[in-house]
Amino acid sequence: MEENEKEFKKELGLLDGTMLVVGSMIGSGIFIVSADIVRQVGSAGWLIAIWLLTSVITIIAAVSYGELSAMFPKAGGQYVYLKEAYNKLIAFLYGWSFFAVIQTGTIAAVGVAFSKFAAYLYPPLSDENILFEISFFKLNAAQVVSIITIIFLTYLNSRGVKDSKLLQTILTIIKILSLIGLIVFGFIYGAKADIWNANWENAFVLQSFDKDTGLWSSIAGTTIISAISAAMVGSVFSSDAWNGVTFIAGEIKNPQRNVGLSLFLGTFIVSLIYVLANVMYLSVVPLQDIATAPSDRVAVVASQNIFGPVGTIIIAVMIMISTFACNNGLIMAGARVYYTMAKDGLFFKKAANLNYASVPSWALWAQCFWASALCLTGKYGDLLDFVVIIVLIFYILTIYGIFILRKKRPNVERPYKAFGYPFLPMLYIIIALALSVALLFTKFATCGWGVLIMLTGIPIYYLTQRK
Repeated sequence: MEENEKEFKKELGLLDGTMLVVGSMIGSGIFIVSADIVRQVGSAGWLIAIWLLTSVITIIAAVSYGELSAMFPKAGGQYVYLKEAYNKLIAFLYGWSFFAVIQTGTIAAVGVAFSKFAAYLYPPLSDENILFEISFFKLNAAQVVSIITIIFLTYLNSRGVKDSKLLQTILTIIKILSLIGLIVFGFIYGAKADIWNANWENAFVLQSFDKDTGLWSSIAGTTIISAISAAMVGSVFSSDAWNGVTFIAGEIKNPQRNVGLSLFLGTFIVSLIYVLANVMYLSVVPLQDIATAPSDRVAVVASQNIFGPVGTIIIAVMIMISTFACNNGLIMAGARVYYTMAKDGLFFKKAANLNYASVPSWALWAQCFWASALCLTGKYGDLLDFVVIIVLIFYILTIYGIFILRKKRPNVERPYKAFGYPFLPMLYIIIALALSVALLFTKFATCGWGVLIMLTGIPIYYLTQRK
């Protein structure tokens, strides 16, 4: 059999799919972003409300995708849904953005997060350890470590699904148990009644915190919208990557059932853990300390309050496991999109080939190369804005695609139908659209670049079609 005639092996079950969703979603965000959320909205009530709202829209989106995954149970996931509902151009713009920013940029950021926390255990791995410098370019130890982890995980995935799925399942179970342990120990040994009462004293008073002056100021009028939308960037980013399981649908047993069920179970588990973790933070850490956590590492402050000085090491190990598993899931899922694009003539031809282990190794290594290059840029501050705006746009288009396909292909078999249709899918579209518009108005300098990167795919698409 020729290399490009190979087919994917169906080696993933419901547990594997669920662990991929959970493992890809939980990276470093839950340990960090709550600090910025508190600075934006300034109260315990609004902190929990932001996480609850994010959880609700994430679960709605996941169960809505269930209908599409049951209709098109093959590799490529969201790319395929967009192509079937709209056309090749819209699908290409998603795939282009996915390769240029969404997946590779997230892999790079997660890799750097791994190396930064590894530096807690071994300081020479810090980004302050400059290994090479020429003109404006500096290569630090953290970048090297992040690239090495990306290369290793790519190599592991290129050898087949069996090894990578085993690693994903084991690390994700460890990650879940570790987070549950942190939450339980926090409530039992770290919770203080005076901290809890003080944090909830003005539960829903909106205020912002200025790190430079150390002062709180009240929020009113139109600034409320900008504060809430800015606060949701971190929670939405931390809850993203749940759709990765749709990309590998071609390798899942009974995909019509298991993909949709994995989406629901995975997003529900993560959402529950995220909300409980933030409730625990509020019982252990004063609101002021959450807002001023060094480098936004709220979990480190909480762990120190629970376990003492050893808490820093505990969180460092947890985040290293979390980010390692997260990147394994991202790397595994991402290559399937490029594979499907190549099959449609919209990506490099070699990406359409499967190797001896029935995985798209060329696509894996292309993804590895670009993600590693992004590690060298050192520009991660605006990544959340870049990624979130593009992700939201395509989530909106994909979920609206359910409405289009209901009219366009009314007689196609739908083993599973979107829960709460049409109300819940439309609710997601309204909330996500409002958040997208608010982000474009309040953070145009960064979100605008994200949209521009997406739109540059239009001339590239027509150039490829001419050829």
